[in-house]
Amino acid sequence: MRHQPGHTGFRRVRRAFTLIEIIVVVTIIAVLAAMIAPRLFGRLLWAKKNAAQAEVKAIETAVSLYLNDTGAILSSSFDLDILLVPAEDGGGPQGPYFNKADDLIDPWDNPYFVVVPGEVNYDFDVISMGPDGQEGTEDDIVN
Repeated sequence: MRHQPGHTGFRRVRRAFTLIEIIVVVTIIAVLAAMIAPRLFGRLLWAKKNAAQAEVKAIETAVSLYLNDTGAILSSSFDLDILLVPAEDGGGPQGPYFNKADDLIDPWDNPYFVVVPGEVNYDFDVISMGPDGQEGTEDDIVN
């Protein structure tokens, strides 16, 4: 038998994965993803709730500052958008209390709102409707 260039005897050079190997790898990746995904989504929900709690506190502080600065009396028609208005355009003397309208939107893309008088606090509540977007449910976030 003659030796031909490029041949290494009777050994075959393996150049690709078999279908079985690919299926096994994809299955392992899918199982790992199924185990890890719920934990990641749980952490995401936890992070959004913590962000909403911090934002509710910041809005509560801004409303209190606005009321102290202007001497206004809080009513049920209070609109959080007044916190975005600069002093020269009719906002509070220290305004604007927030720089952009997105500061008044919760992590689930719902607007925060104020309830006067408060259901949890005596004077007012700042509320995020939480993940379900429904007012008055147990996942609402209140100052």
